[in-house]
Amino acid sequence: MGKLKAAVIGVGSMGRNHARIYAELDSTDLVAVSDAAFNSAKDVAESLRCNPYKDYKEMLDKEDIDLLSIAVPTKYHREVALECTRRGIPSLVEKPIADSEDNARAIIDSAEKNKVKVTVGHIERFNPAVIELKRRLDRDELGRIFEIKAIRVGPFPSRIRDVGVVIDLAVHDIDIMRYLTNSDVKRLYAETERKIHTKYEDLLSGLLKFQNDTIGVLSVNWLTPEKIREISIIGEKGMFVVKYLTQELYFYENVEAINGKYSYSDILMGVAEGNIMQIRIQKKEPLKAELESWVDAVGNGKEPLVSGEDGLKALVLAQKLIESTEKKQVISL
Repeated sequence: MGKLKAAVIGVGSMGRNHARIYAELDSTDLVAVSDAAFNSAKDVAESLRCNPYKDYKEMLDKEDIDLLSIAVPTKYHREVALECTRRGIPSLVEKPIADSEDNARAIIDSAEKNKVKVTVGHIERFNPAVIELKRRLDRDELGRIFEIKAIRVGPFPSRIRDVGVVIDLAVHDIDIMRYLTNSDVKRLYAETERKIHTKYEDLLSGLLKFQNDTIGVLSVNWLTPEKIREISIIGEKGMFVVKYLTQELYFYENVEAINGKYSYSDILMGVAEGNIMQIRIQKKEPLKAELESWVDAVGNGKEPLVSGEDGLKALVLAQKLIESTEKKQVISL
């Protein structure tokens, strides 16, 4: 596979990083970037030695592009993605895939019609600790999974939001839960708090019941002074814990009582704790791993790890959580 010509549409905080990595990879040449704020495109282009554009359609007309990333505000995802897929250009759409189920479906249908690859930027799948956890779960190292709990909390972000925490943050963990459990959700319930910092929800507490009977627990907000990104999975043989920010993975083993005999201290203290093992992880920037995987999929004719359908399902579940809190009822799917 020779070098692929890459481009980025939208070079805000996330798009700039896409452009940087395309410029760094041995497998790609960054040929162009575009942004409605032309000064942003110009700054990135000057630092990374590529061509800047204000109008992404002009960029698509003038440049020979093998693949690209779309990192514009969510409300523009449909418009931009449809233009790119219509032209047959493989497109990575940043999460969430779109601002509505209909718009997400339109992107997926266009990609299928034009026989072009589309993926969605669910970056947590590419965290090395998650990759190792998935490998171990697939080897049945935990046995049956009972509960998967995600904590994604922190201070209110400085960048402007056009959505609340459910669409902006919880979609990460919804996608990861589906990925790790290999199961879809059959019902859910949520409570939120709103209008603390924005007109949207600032806090989410959610419950998901999966088809395989695993329980998912979501704790998401931008009200917590400390930034925490963790996911834990409890199963028959113990518990795995992933710390996203530090790319750490721990295993806590269960210790069964020998011959069913308990000492007085066991009764007082509860079941004895087993060994705690930190699993060695080779750390890597998740976005770089994501783009390497994307380039490999396009260059070698593979299916992307995250499909358009995956992005759609995460979006729909996020919207159902919002519906649950608005209706104050359990939603069955």
